[in-house]
Amino acid sequence: VGRGFSLQQPQAKVAVAVGETLTLRCTTSGIAEPGPVRWLKGWGSGNTTIYDQKRKDLFSHVTRAVNESNTDFTIHIRNVQPEDTGIYYCVKFVKGDTGVDEVFRRGSGTEVFVQETALVPGMVAAAVVLCLLLLLLVLFVALCMYRRKRQGGVGSPCLARTVAMGSFSSVPLRCSAGTPDTPSEVLDTESSHLPSQQSSKEENDIHYADLQPLPPAPRHGRSPGTAPTEYASLRVAAK
Repeated sequence: VGRGFSLQQPQAKVAVAVGETLTLRCTTSGIAEPGPVRWLKGWGSGNTTIYDQKRKDLFSHVTRAVNESNTDFTIHIRNVQPEDTGIYYCVKFVKGDTGVDEVFRRGSGTEVFVQETALVPGMVAAAVVLCLLLLLLVLFVALCMYRRKRQGGVGSPCLARTVAMGSFSSVPLRCSAGTPDTPSEVLDTESSHLPSQQSSKEENDIHYADLQPLPPAPRHGRSPGTAPTEYASLRVAAK
């Protein structure tokens, strides 16, 4: 009896995160003398029994994967903690001549590593995607700021400008975006009545229009509801 008995402990190393369930596999085959199967943490005088086939009620956090099986002694250890790190052995005991359980077969041992956190492939992939999205967002914001800065440097017709004219001081020119029925139409209307100049110096003329209406004052000859405007023409000598 016992010559055809074998014990298999296939796991060499197992990594598990804190709080998860650890599974330790052990199966037997053949016939052996009566005696329990136990799981021991460590070997030698300092070992600790974490599961005993005969004393199931003492290990509430350890359960059998297949209850009442005589060949499958795989166990589950719930809520694993850092102190559970170590090497675990599946051991078959038999009754000795003195009535004390003696080691009959021992597994090769399973080294258990308990990690503080576990990075599963899905979490790693999600982190990579999030980093890429953040990078794209940063690049997009930087591009928008660059384009806005560049457009601001070039300027637009409605930005305040300063024109130096000979010895005269700088003259600010302002322009307001025109919409229908706004003073911008008055400028177009009044500028059409200006006397045209056909000389070559016409390009040096600078026309200034204050699009803000002047305070209304009673004047003769103006239709009611028409706000007066201010118009000025400057001429600069060509250089």
